[in-house]
Amino acid sequence: MKMKLLALTLLWCGATLFAQDYFPDNEGVKSKNNNYTAFTNAKIYITPTQVVDQGTLLIQNGKVVQVGKSVAIPKNTVTIDLSGKSVYPSFIDVFSDFGISKPKRAEGSGRSPQYKPSREGFYWNDHIMPENNAISTFKFDDKKAKELRDTGFGVVNSHIQDGIARGTGVLLTLNGEGDDSQRIIDDRSAQYFSFSKSVASKQSYPTSLMGAMALLRQMYTDADWYAKGNVDTKDRSLEALNANMGLPQIFAAGNNGNVLRADGIGDAKGIQYSILGGGDEYEIIDAIKNTQAKLIIPLDFPDAYDVSDPNQVSYVSLKDMRYWNQAPANPRILAENGVTFSFTLNGLKSPTKMMEKLQKAITYGLSKSKALEALTTIPAQIIGKTDKVGSLQPGRYANFLITSGDIFDKGTTLYENWVQGSKNVVNTMDLIDIRGDYTMKTGNETFTISITGKPGKPRAKVTQDSSTYTSKIVYKDQWMNLSFSKDDALYRLTGLVKDKSKPLTGKLVLPNGNESSYVATLSKPFDQNKKENTTSKKPEIVPITYPNIGYGYQSIPQSENTLFKNATVWTSEEAGILEQTDVLVKDGKIAKIGKNLNAGRAKVIDASGKHLTAGIIDEHSHLAALAINEAGQNSSAEVKMEDVIDPKDIDIYRNLAGGVTSLQLLHGSANPIGGRSALLKLKWGEIAQNMIYDNSPKFIKFALGENVKQSNWQSFSRFPQTRMGVEQVYMNYFQRAKEYEAKKKSGKPYRHDEEMETLVEILNGERFISCHSYVQSEINMLMKVADKFNFKVNTFTHILEGYKVADKMVEHGVGASTFSDWWAYKYEVKDAIPYNAAIMQSQGITVAINSDDAEMSRRLNQEAAKTMKYGGVSELEAWKMVTINPAKLLHIDNRVGSIKEGKDADLVLWSDNPLSIYAKAEKTLIEGATYFDLEKDQQQRKAITQERNKLIRMMLKEKEGGNKTQAPKNNKKEKFHCDSL
Repeated sequence: MKMKLLALTLLWCGATLFAQDYFPDNEGVKSKNNNYTAFTNAKIYITPTQVVDQGTLLIQNGKVVQVGKSVAIPKNTVTIDLSGKSVYPSFIDVFSDFGISKPKRAEGSGRSPQYKPSREGFYWNDHIMPENNAISTFKFDDKKAKELRDTGFGVVNSHIQDGIARGTGVLLTLNGEGDDSQRIIDDRSAQYFSFSKSVASKQSYPTSLMGAMALLRQMYTDADWYAKGNVDTKDRSLEALNANMGLPQIFAAGNNGNVLRADGIGDAKGIQYSILGGGDEYEIIDAIKNTQAKLIIPLDFPDAYDVSDPNQVSYVSLKDMRYWNQAPANPRILAENGVTFSFTLNGLKSPTKMMEKLQKAITYGLSKSKALEALTTIPAQIIGKTDKVGSLQPGRYANFLITSGDIFDKGTTLYENWVQGSKNVVNTMDLIDIRGDYTMKTGNETFTISITGKPGKPRAKVTQDSSTYTSKIVYKDQWMNLSFSKDDALYRLTGLVKDKSKPLTGKLVLPNGNESSYVATLSKPFDQNKKENTTSKKPEIVPITYPNIGYGYQSIPQSENTLFKNATVWTSEEAGILEQTDVLVKDGKIAKIGKNLNAGRAKVIDASGKHLTAGIIDEHSHLAALAINEAGQNSSAEVKMEDVIDPKDIDIYRNLAGGVTSLQLLHGSANPIGGRSALLKLKWGEIAQNMIYDNSPKFIKFALGENVKQSNWQSFSRFPQTRMGVEQVYMNYFQRAKEYEAKKKSGKPYRHDEEMETLVEILNGERFISCHSYVQSEINMLMKVADKFNFKVNTFTHILEGYKVADKMVEHGVGASTFSDWWAYKYEVKDAIPYNAAIMQSQGITVAINSDDAEMSRRLNQEAAKTMKYGGVSELEAWKMVTINPAKLLHIDNRVGSIKEGKDADLVLWSDNPLSIYAKAEKTLIEGATYFDLEKDQQQRKAITQERNKLIRMMLKEKEGGNKTQAPKNNKKEKFHCDSL
């Protein structure tokens, strides 16, 4: 009777609490309840690090009034004794879409992309939507709210998860008793961003990650320009963006590389984002730590792969196997390195999986206090609401959980989740705990029933002697229903549990359908503190490598002082090829070249009978990239290949094995004016930023021919559609760039334009063009355009009709980077000949042999050798075409490309003449550090096999233990080319 009165009192309190003071009440006498509720004798986690035993929590009007050991309880107080129970702050998810209707995917299809925006009065790009407010589409979802409350959540920060600039979120409690006037804590809680386009628009730009990054940079620049009153028209997007800049800024990155990319955009604009990660931050923890960003970390650890079929095991890469094994350690590694992070349900199929994933993270070493911080105080910090939520300090909302014990223990039951002082029952507190071991006799048979799990959600195991039978138990409202099968014979038990001290009794339905009764006597009580076997074992975690895939290294290679003795040295300089010569590498540089050099403390390598060369340089490459083309516009001069470097691309390692040490990562040929290049050193194991040349020369990709007019892409709406139109694109853009620079120099206010800034650099000789080219008429055309605007084309790449216009190329001063013997692979190369390189070289053009292909690039030594057959080029001049000549074309010949004292020690030791098909790169060095070693490669192959076998055994054990698995997947990366979209 007392409990019923207490429940009615609390219900009345809740009803009156959530009535607005100024609302009329025509259903009864208007009054306000100011009673208190005191929860006594509980272990109270005021914050994750401030814990009170036998404490009291006093609440009133939905907020915490006082908490501690000595709390004065007012007379008008309802007291609830929580002896043996624990109280925690309710959880917070700052990256949710709760109550938000998903945007409808834009209708329509066709061969021609949409280039213009579909809106008026907003920013020019549909995917920039900072004017969107989640509150405008919000609708409280009672069913979903209950599911979240039952998981332990009391507050969510919800937003429209669509677009690059997504607008503002709404912070609300999951209070099912009140309405939105009480639930909404902040209807403009944060501003959200991502790299993903909106599904609601078919506007083409951006088509790539680098395009999204360029768009964000320009967006911020335009917002500043707009804020200064320089725009006559109204832009509701930019107004909203500026208005929201004072809010917390949250960026959905989704993986460790994108975390760094997002942080870089923020740093450039003076913004510190809180960033949604991908769970793989542990792979590059030092770089992640250096961002100083607060992270929002998903708990969607992958399931083991089902590797029971040997024919399918090969589909699963070592990288994916490692991720399954290592990902649960991500929270621990973040915590150990001082990275601030919160958890999110984002990525989980169901909130009910969260606690299981958290327990796994704790098993992998995450402390419980850090886990609790990541669910309470840290998300409150991220959203800037520590004065309202995240703890049980006085003045905060009365959002708290009542549990049977440690909230992260498997055996703990969550009884209630109070939100804004409103009680929500998850599991009744007067539930009789039936866990334990029982002996049940029926007829001549005796069974042992072991009941474990949680009090409200138990698991049962039925055994007889050494046999275990399949069983199922349901326990609800004190009724227990248990069934089990023995030799295909089904036994069914049902009964009302009345008293824990008495045996379990009830009705038994026998396999033949006859009814009987059963008595199950408790033989061994359940041990609450006993850890289950699955959680007591410390998991084995395979080591992280750099990069964290097959052939990654245990540590990043470091420069060593090295002396190569008695090598045949191919200098790629006037000295030519030197026999029986020593080369000393010191502090990453070529220190000395000569005979009988003193090693000092340097490591000595006997290079007798071997050949030492400068590292190969590929002038035209598309490996180590996450995207190649930004095809959303006919000019993409604003995008940077440096933004989309993929340091985990296995082709980096393969190219090192082929003697390649440097390359130009080029934009593709989707547009007449492409994106800015990245000049890279293939430093396997480093993060992307550390692969880029210091003080790198500036390059950009231009393109001519079939690709740029999209004649083979079934696109008929974009200009240009003809080769004549391509010329006019260049004329128009360079004229606009001249006018832009004139305005910039005039001292008048001007709108900073990333695209125009890049073209101005070309006009001023500060940025160099590598132009995709085939047909002589177009080659002539671009040189004439350049002459008109008084700049030089740096390099024609491909240039398969270069032999026809070599004299004009010499006059213009342009270099050539060509294929050795490609022809007839499409119509515009029908006149290509294998003598092209030799003919251009004979006319005085600096000629390089390039790959444009990740497979061919690791055999560029053999491609260079073909010029000896097709044109009679000497072996030294042939070798220069993949070393010093591309270095000259890339303006890095003062640093690399030849063996010369003072240059970077980017060297390759070959087993044979490097132009021979039998030659193997035995060692490849970059700045004195060995990034490929043939002997070590053999060791790694064995180690990879052993590690795969170990992980396969571990995954098989997971399946045998009844854990969920996923089907094998083949996640091979696409190999990019010029026309890859």
